[in-house]
Amino acid sequence: MSENPILLSISDGVAEITLNRPDKLNSFNEAMFKALFDALKTVEREETIRCLLLTGAGRGFCAGQDLSGRVQGTSTEAPDLSKTLEATYNPLIRRIKALPKPVVCAVNGVAAGAGANIALACDIVIAAKSASFLQAFSRIGLIPDAGGTWALPRLVGMARAKGLALLGDKLPAEQAAAWGLIWACVEDEALMPEARAMAAQLAAGPTKGYALTKRALEASFANRLDDQLDLERDLQGIAGRSEDYREGVAAFMEKRKPAFKGR
Repeated sequence: MSENPILLSISDGVAEITLNRPDKLNSFNEAMFKALFDALKTVEREETIRCLLLTGAGRGFCAGQDLSGRVQGTSTEAPDLSKTLEATYNPLIRRIKALPKPVVCAVNGVAAGAGANIALACDIVIAAKSASFLQAFSRIGLIPDAGGTWALPRLVGMARAKGLALLGDKLPAEQAAAWGLIWACVEDEALMPEARAMAAQLAAGPTKGYALTKRALEASFANRLDDQLDLERDLQGIAGRSEDYREGVAAFMEKRKPAFKGR
């Protein structure tokens, strides 16, 4: 196993984070959580980083929680999984969702359990044709966590969400794309080139405008139309004062490609 459970590379405004426990299908242990949180803090803090690309090493994206440390004998006390969620997955999902930069996820293989829901927390998900999504929780008597019960009904509707959660069946990437669970499914060899091209496009875009767009879209499920119109008004006021808006208008008038700075 690699000594580094997370690999982070930064180039041309794109931070690429690779989950790097391939011998464990990139399942999470304590060291991997800590390394990922540290990497996400770097992505959020560094202004030169304008897009995040998340993927996995080896033949899987992420198998969720590494259960090897949770094997319970008949005489041992059951773990309090609520504390695990409060300390790990909940803040992880909140940090990904709130990141003021676009997050692209390239699912290179199986995404199971919390691994599937971490992928679904990203802004744009692109998957290899050989990849699959699996809500494996019911197989061990648990409920979908890491935001799964929030994301699934919103992405595919309640009927399909319940089927995925209760049956625990594997959903192939092509079907996931057809259902609207993810943005796109591509040939395996095209996954990383296409994901990197998308990340590069986003990194060259109006980063502040992207962040405001994310805020508006996330708020829309809880808002009435009047509330959403008010939010759009307020956020558009912020966007209209950005350097990128001025550059976008200038480029349009001058019939040239805009050179956004992310400000």
